[in-house]
Parts: sequence; C-alpha cells; structure tokens
Amino acid sequence: MSTLDTGLTLIRTAAGRVSAANGWMGNAFKSWMPTGLYARALLIMIVPMVVLQSVVAFVFMERHWNTVTRRLSAAVVQDIASLIDVYKGYPQDKDRGQLRSIAQQRLGLVVDFLPVGDLPPPGPKPFFSLLDQTLSVQLGRQIARPFWIDTVGRSNLVEIRIQLDDAVMRIFAQRSAAYASNSEIFLFWMVGTSSILLIVAVLFLRNQIRPILRLADAAESFGKGREAPNFRPRGAREVRRAAQAFLEMKSRIERTIEQRTAMLAGVSHDLRTILTRFKLELALIGDSPEVDGMRKDVDEMSGMLEAYLAFARGDSGEHAQPTDMALALEELRSDAERNGQAATVAFRGLPVVTVKPASFKRCLGNLVSNAARHANAISITGHRDHRYLTVTVDDDGPGIPPEMREEVFKPFLRLDDARNQDEGGTGLGLAIARDIARSHGGDITLGDSPMGGLRATVRIPV
Repeated sequence: MSTLDTGLTLIRTAAGRVSAANGWMGNAFKSWMPTGLYARALLIMIVPMVVLQSVVAFVFMERHWNTVTRRLSAAVVQDIASLIDVYKGYPQDKDRGQLRSIAQQRLGLVVDFLPVGDLPPPGPKPFFSLLDQTLSVQLGRQIARPFWIDTVGRSNLVEIRIQLDDAVMRIFAQRSAAYASNSEIFLFWMVGTSSILLIVAVLFLRNQIRPILRLADAAESFGKGREAPNFRPRGAREVRRAAQAFLEMKSRIERTIEQRTAMLAGVSHDLRTILTRFKLELALIGDSPEVDGMRKDVDEMSGMLEAYLAFARGDSGEHAQPTDMALALEELRSDAERNGQAATVAFRGLPVVTVKPASFKRCLGNLVSNAARHANAISITGHRDHRYLTVTVDDDGPGIPPEMREEVFKPFLRLDDARNQDEGGTGLGLAIARDIARSHGGDITLGDSPMGGLRATVRIPV
C-alpha cells in the first residue's frame, strides 16, 4: 500500500469518527430538548432573551461599574495619601486630633494610629473581588509603602493599614465610598424582566397553541370515525388556514362517501330486483335438477352481491358511541356456541369504549366466524388500558403461513389454503374487518396463537 493510500485511509477513518461523534452529540441534544411545541416555543423566546441580557450586563454594565469602582478606589487612596502628607508636614499636632477631625468631617474616614510594628499577616482573599484588586493597585501606585487591607471582615467597611516611619496608620472607609456594587441591580433586572416576559410569553403562547391542539384533536377524532361538533377555525392566520383546509378535506371525504353510498344503494336495488325476478321465474318453471342448480346459483349470486355491497359500503352513516365491549364479546361467544363451536371469553380493564357498535361487532364477528370455519376451539380475549383497546381471537386451526398473512387482507383474493375463503364466499371477510378497524384509527394483525392455530389481534385507540 502506498503512502497516499495510507493517508486516505486515515482521513476516512478520522472522518467516520467525527461523523459518529457528531451523530451521538446530535442525538443526545435531541433527547435533552422538549418535544412539545409549547415548550420549544418558550425556549425560543426565553433563551435569546436571557443570553442578550447576560451579554449586555457583562459587556456594558460590568465595564461601566468596573470603571466607577477604579475611580472611587483611586479617590479614597488619594485622600489617604493627603492625610499622610499632612501627618508628615505638620508634626506640631502631637495627639493627631486635628488630623482625625479633618479625616472624619471632611473625608468621611476614621483614622487611628497604632504603635510601630509588623503588619498583620495577609488575610483570606475573596474568590473574586474587584475592590481588593483595585485598592491594592492604587495603594502601591500612589503611596508606595507597606500596607495591609481587609475587604472581607466587615460587610460595610474597608480597613486599611499603612506602615509609616514612627507609627501604623489605620483607616476605616465606607465600602460604598470605594466600590460600586451592581450585583443586586443585575439580579433584580434579570429576574424581574425575565419573569415578566415569561408570564407574557406563557399567556400568549397558550392562546396560540390551543387552536393547534384543537385541530389535532379534531383530525384524530375524524380518523377514529368520531365527530368533533364544536370545532371551528381559530387562532393565527396560518392555523385558521390549516383548520379550514381540514374542514374542506373532511367535507370532500364525507361527500364522496355519501355519493358512493347512494350509488351502491341504487345498484343494490336494481340487482335485487333482477334476482327477485329470477327467483319468481324459477318458481314458475317447476322442480327439476336443472332448476335446482339454477336456484343455487341465484342464491350464491345474492350472497356475493351482499358481500360486495357490504365491503364497499363500509360503516357509512353510523356514529360512534360508548359501547360495553365485555357484553359485545359475550354475544360473540354465544353466537359461536349456537353454531356448534367451543368458545371462551375474557376481558380486563374498563369495558366501556367509544366505537361504532354495529360496525365494530361486525369486524370482530368476521374474525370469529373465520376462526370457526377452520378450528374446533376459539378463545376471545379483550384488554383495555389508558390508550388502546386490544381484542385477540385465538383458535386451534391449521393457521396461515407467515408469508401469506398480509395477502389474505386483499379484497377478492382467492387463495387455495387461505382462511378468509369460505364455502361459496368471496374472500372479503378479513378485508372488511381490517377496513372497519382502520376506520376506528386502528388495525388488525395476524400471528401465531398459543393454541396452535392463528391469532387475530384488533387494536384501536380509545
């Protein structure tokens, strides 16, 4: 391998690691971020506000107060230097009473003189103190004598000791005279303005998010086959536009279903009229083997017509309402036992679920009848939690191969070994059942049953 190939390999490896690291960091960041629009909108408003205030406070206000603190500290040190000059220039003031009076009355300083001796050891320094640093710089620059300062011991006073030739001058100065503190102001303005803006943002966003949530609830209800009678476009212009588009789409879908239902009703009436005429003509002809075969064909044609119309018509016109699913499953068990099948029923959870009762019972009835045609024992189990209603129909029949479990849901599909095929049937039983389940916002899946046959699982949101 050449040097160029080795270099390219290293570059690709490094690029892959960088890409993987970026992907990991991106996923971690997404996991920390809120998922709701309400929380994200608040973050979009609050984070820039806090960052802007912090930058303004640090760049502008902090610089301004640092400058003021330096000038105040320099002024205090200048006053102390003047007192030292007076002390050395006027030795006739033996008891220093005049000096103390001038310092206290004119300069706002408390001055005292201690015997000559070593200065106290340096005290603990604050983690961050602009006053301590500024005073030290000014004392070293203007007085140039050994000194000791304490900016921590007393909250509102600053103690300064300066070693002179024959004494130690001790000065107490007001902290406010040498230091301009702005922490309280920063905190007050930061917390105050942030709280006010947060309250305004919460009130504003709540009114903006509510129409979006109502639109989502209306769309979810329509997907489950339920009505949202109080829904109307509200909120911002874009939200109103989306809500209006949803209502127009809903109207088009309902109009299409009504037209299809009306057309199927007309077709059903015409075809039933012809089939009735066939039956009358066959009754007038008399009995013969040929007539009996024709009667069977007419009866089979009538059954096929009813199945086709039922599949195309779906559950049009029925409204969702609270239904006792435990009682509905018990009725299915009774129907199966009347047909000579051994069936058991079990239900857990709150049994009342809002569904289209006739349509949903037909969905479950198709699954039970499909199992009854191919098995000796049937087990029907229902479970309802806070999110879904799940109904499973198990049997001990031959089952369906995994590769064919989606194929059997196709309308009019006739497979030799498919279980949705009945004697003289049309292959629409499972197709109708899945169509009803999906009209409720759910679905039907097929799997292996613990009884050895097929398990059909219906799952719809509650």
